[in-house]
Amino acid sequence: MISKKTKAAKGPSWLEVGLGAVLSVALGVVVGAAYLVAKPVVVVKEIPKDAPSGTVYYIEGTRDFNKSVVIDEKRKSLSAGESVSVEEGELNALIGSMAKPSGGAKPGDKAAPPSDLKVIDIGTLNVRIRGGKIQLATPVTVNLFGASFSVIAQANGTFSRHGAAFAFDPETTYVGGCPVQHLPFATDYVLRKLLFVQPVPEDILAAWPKLADVSIAGSTMQLKMP
Repeated sequence: MISKKTKAAKGPSWLEVGLGAVLSVALGVVVGAAYLVAKPVVVVKEIPKDAPSGTVYYIEGTRDFNKSVVIDEKRKSLSAGESVSVEEGELNALIGSMAKPSGGAKPGDKAAPPSDLKVIDIGTLNVRIRGGKIQLATPVTVNLFGASFSVIAQANGTFSRHGAAFAFDPETTYVGGCPVQHLPFATDYVLRKLLFVQPVPEDILAAWPKLADVSIAGSTMQLKMP
């Protein structure tokens, strides 16, 4: 029988070495991703011409709540099977009208204890359309161990048909300063858990699969019916 002393003298097995290497790489990826997520995103009106390499920028889409009547009419047209073109301001007006009230504190209310805070608090989705691409973004607040910090989750891409309906195809996806498109399965998670969390109205949900084409032109999204 081989004694423990003899086994220890031989050193770790190749399996143990390989497992240790894998765990080290995984830990490095997690730490690196966390560092980039916490890296501040620069909010600007336009991307600087001399933008430093590695800097992540965010440009918010226009918000025009005076478009509420217009977007209601376009929703009716879409539900009736008509093609419509929707501007980014109209989309943000629609999303803003669908957002649930935050139920914020009223004068005299006591502050919520730390235990009542959500670990991840997701803000209202914002849309920006430029250069044939659509950007979807939302502010995310993370509350951990009594501290909190805010990041911006954003994805930029186009639409293409997936099976029976059109779906968003992101080309780049960021959480804070972290390009999550380079991490396995991370993009799908960000889309499902951070960006596409707001319920879609039933009339739009019913009309969407009937679309013959979804395209981006200028600052509008064109929804074409057969």
